[in-house]
Amino acid sequence: MDVFQVFIELAQSTVRVSTPLILAALAGLFTERAGVFDIGLEGKMLGGAFAAGCVAYVTQSVAMGLLAAVLVSVLLSLVHGYASITQRGSQIVSGVAINFVVAGSTVILGEAWFRQGGRTPALSADGRFGTITLPFADSLREVPVLGPLYSGLLSGHSLLTYLAFLMVPASWWVLYRTRFGLRLRAVGENPGAVDTAGISVIWLRYRAVICCGILCGIAGAYLSLAANAGFTKGMTAGKGYIALAALIFAKWRPTNILFACLLFGFLDAFAIRYQSFAFPLIGKVPVQLMQALPYILTVILLAGFIGKAIPPKAGGVPYVKER
Repeated sequence: MDVFQVFIELAQSTVRVSTPLILAALAGLFTERAGVFDIGLEGKMLGGAFAAGCVAYVTQSVAMGLLAAVLVSVLLSLVHGYASITQRGSQIVSGVAINFVVAGSTVILGEAWFRQGGRTPALSADGRFGTITLPFADSLREVPVLGPLYSGLLSGHSLLTYLAFLMVPASWWVLYRTRFGLRLRAVGENPGAVDTAGISVIWLRYRAVICCGILCGIAGAYLSLAANAGFTKGMTAGKGYIALAALIFAKWRPTNILFACLLFGFLDAFAIRYQSFAFPLIGKVPVQLMQALPYILTVILLAGFIGKAIPPKAGGVPYVKER
């Protein structure tokens, strides 16, 4: 197999692995820009994946599965919002609690409902997102260079993959070119000034966590309805935490989030592809080390190799209205 073909296959795997990371990181972008730190991305993705797998199997409808994932994820976001915004509780504790509760409840409910060790039954084609073949992809496949790039890299992904990449410019436009985005960023920097202007800080932050829930739900649905044929125990495998690391690495900017998630996705795809590969001068690398590559990069980047990342000034601080 030539080098170019290997590059195409590795790049295609990178795109697929990066899809849930992009969606989850953009979800965290909305909440953190509004001043709500959300470590519960993992739990919301996992809850959405479980809901999608269950409902898609029962109804044999991929649309109903996606809707269920979004609803469950938004509900979890509202729980986080109630604890950290309305009750002014610790945002870290609330997010961690959601992760633990969802990790346990999905296994218990899955075993109680389906008796398959916490998994959902395999989905049929009607219950999954199929791949989309772009126009002229088959006819251009044999064209040198451009054919494999178009047919092998750009074409052949699920609808949610294309949606994830479209959400990057859409999120940029919402945050930097709309009144809602301006107010959202202002709430994360100086909520007192926003409140003085007669704008509800609480309502803006709730809208931010709802946006987060929608995107996390789509990310979870991708895992169980597109990347896999159903839900499996712990299928997020730390992707929510990696997305949070990518968000910090990208310094809370949508465009940077795309490249950060592609970097993490590339390492994950590389680890999956070359687990048993014998490298020149090195030989076979232990499987455990290859699987740990994305997490090792996370630690290295967050240890200070990304420069100074300055979060929103009001991030993680409950807002108390001055009387």
